[in-house]
Amino acid sequence: MKPTITPNNNEKKLADDDFIVSKTDTSGRITYANRIFMEIAGYPEHQLLGIQHNIIRHPDMPRGVFRFMWNTLKAGDEFFGFAKNLCRDGGYYWVFANITPDYDKDGKLQGYYSVRRNPPRNALGVIIPIYQEMLAIEKRHSVKDAPDKSLEYLFDVVQQSGAKNYNSLVLSLYKPNGV
Repeated sequence: MKPTITPNNNEKKLADDDFIVSKTDTSGRITYANRIFMEIAGYPEHQLLGIQHNIIRHPDMPRGVFRFMWNTLKAGDEFFGFAKNLCRDGGYYWVFANITPDYDKDGKLQGYYSVRRNPPRNALGVIIPIYQEMLAIEKRHSVKDAPDKSLEYLFDVVQQSGAKNYNSLVLSLYKPNGV
């Protein structure tokens, strides 16, 4: 069961050389979490393993982003994106995530592998307003329709940016150390 956590404004920042690594099964339950993940999220290993990865989902994250992420992963493709995650103490941390399907030696999907790193601040300056508008759109629609409506907006943003697709837009924003 996901704990009830009240978000606060305490931001925790990853160091540029920190990498959060986790693995989940096919339904999103955590099967592996590295030390950095446990430290920044504030959970000991026994409180993460077997728990849905959405234990760290921050309410400032639009549901449409997760709809797109799951659609991408279920299609067998890798996903890149920015996420605001919730810490056990109510704080938060931003990440640039790369999530890939994880297959066994016979090609059977066994779960997902995620590597997350410190996002460039200039990228967040672009992403945060997009996410805020997606959340506003979601509030104006039914629970059922909200993710798809906010995703329509995200796709419009991608198209207006001139990017080939969502991953292209996100990768164009990720420039480590401002390079």
